Amino acid sequence: MHRPTRTDLARVTEALEMLAPRWSVWTLMTLAEQPLRYKEIQSQLSWLQSGQINPRLRKLTDSGLIERTEHARNHVTYGLTARAAELLPVLTVIAAWGDEHLEKGLVRNPRTGETEPEPIAAAQNAEDTIALISPRHATPILWALKARGAASAKALAAEAMPTYLLPAVYLPLDRLVADGLVVNRSTATGAGEYQLTATGRALAPVFQSLSAWAAGRPLDTAYAHPLWGQTRAPARTRSGAWLTTQTRLPAPAAPAAPSAAPAWRAGDLFSHQTPARPLQVSPAGGPRR
Repeated sequence: MHRPTRTDLARVTEALEMLAPRWSVWTLMTLAEQPLRYKEIQSQLSWLQSGQINPRLRKLTDSGLIERTEHARNHVTYGLTARAAELLPVLTVIAAWGDEHLEKGLVRNPRTGETEPEPIAAAQNAEDTIALISPRHATPILWALKARGAASAKALAAEAMPTYLLPAVYLPLDRLVADGLVVNRSTATGAGEYQLTATGRALAPVFQSLSAWAAGRPLDTAYAHPLWGQTRAPARTRSGAWLTTQTRLPAPAAPAAPSAAPAWRAGDLFSHQTPARPLQVSPAGGPRR
């Protein structure tokens, strides 16, 4: 991978680290229209408790994406910085990938009686997509496979994890395979060779837009990424369209009010619950849930 591409990858990885903690995208999209007071944010994210909102506001403020403005005593608002406003169309791209490629449950339409995919908020689609590509080494491996087309675990370890021993590459590789972004195919010699799946290759607009934002490039014109190709600026999405459906994942319980909160699950100990995985066709012909 050339030095400019490595620099680009480092910027994209850093951007994903800022967005990866759970509820970050929801918080940003709640403020997409205008600055809000804390109580107003709390009412928009009503399934979260105060102990879950405050840390996210502080972290996003430290990252330079949210600004806290004190107008008077007991009158403080939180709003997006200019940098965060430029991120909104990028989140639109990420959410669009999730809406198209992530599995959904089936629900009955109360009006028509027909069974159809459940509606998922765009903010949740974006968070679930980021949860797939933000774990450590996931994006470097995806970029290495895009550059190579196909590669052995040894080659990927040398390219994406040069300071690690070879066995360390198998954990992130196995996760990417389980998530449907990478496939392991046996060669004629019996050796394993990894490739991006069609779903993995479809991440191109996600990485294109993240790269542009991380480098400070505008998304108002078409541009060609040296690795992932060409894309165009997405239409901006207003906050209403992001927040029409509550998150598909329950909020973890807050220690201050355990009796009123949902039960803990194993995944609640981490920044993300297990995200929805990309649809895959099973041998029987149906999607894997």
